[in-house]
Amino acid sequence: MISSIEIISSGLYTTIQDSGRLGFSKFGVPRSGVMDRQSFFLANAILNNDNNCAVIEWTMIPPILKFHSDAIISITGAVCVPFLNNEKKKMNSQLFIKKGDVLKLKHAVKGVYGFVGIRSGFQSEVVLKSRSQYKMITTSSILQKGDIVPYKVNAIFSTSYTAINQTVFWDKSNEIIAFEGPDFDLLSETQKYDLLDMDFTISRDRNRMAIPLDELLKNDLESMLTSPVLPGTVQLTPSGRLIILMRDCQTTGGYPRVLQLTKDAINNIAQKRTGGQIRFELKTI
Repeated sequence: MISSIEIISSGLYTTIQDSGRLGFSKFGVPRSGVMDRQSFFLANAILNNDNNCAVIEWTMIPPILKFHSDAIISITGAVCVPFLNNEKKKMNSQLFIKKGDVLKLKHAVKGVYGFVGIRSGFQSEVVLKSRSQYKMITTSSILQKGDIVPYKVNAIFSTSYTAINQTVFWDKSNEIIAFEGPDFDLLSETQKYDLLDMDFTISRDRNRMAIPLDELLKNDLESMLTSPVLPGTVQLTPSGRLIILMRDCQTTGGYPRVLQLTKDAINNIAQKRTGGQIRFELKTI
């Protein structure tokens, strides 16, 4: 049996996401997928779901959701206070939903991206083996007020995951762990030193495609041919600005790829707030 959630208020850049589209980069299709995979996996683990079950991802300002049938949900990621029919609830646990219930989440007090998981995952459209919303790939790129998101009615309460030891995975320190990128050795020794010694500020221009950093490096590198890029690739632009590519990034780019973030570092920086400072720490293979 299929029922649905109604989007009463859309919040800020709220989407359906799973782990993304793999195997389509040769066609220029971005991977997309959740911004913080560890919080995503936790949302599904709490519900005994498969790892790739689709969730609702929101950014800083959460949506208001109305459930049209019973359900079991989880709330992970950015730290907020959930209210179910104005009754305060806990994050990172199974929540039993009854038909007609309304879920409201107060604005995030820590982190950027929050997730609402549901038993068996949200059953939105599958395009190129993924439910992740992306402009020009899926019918719509974001969830809006009045949208209906289907889910399976499968509300059997389970206590298998009632004790979660760690629920906030992003590092409290400002260190972002990265490997040398394919073009790291094009940098001068001075550029390498500055890259790994400076504190960088997360720009307000951030989005799901990329996180630019405010401070500039001196850059006299020549232009280069377009080359493959991935989420976590750190590019050095002609202006000297560093751009960290994120989940919705393009598949190729023409700027030097000076660093490549680790998987955990991508999750970590996704949850760092605008204006926060980071420092790159080089990891050897």
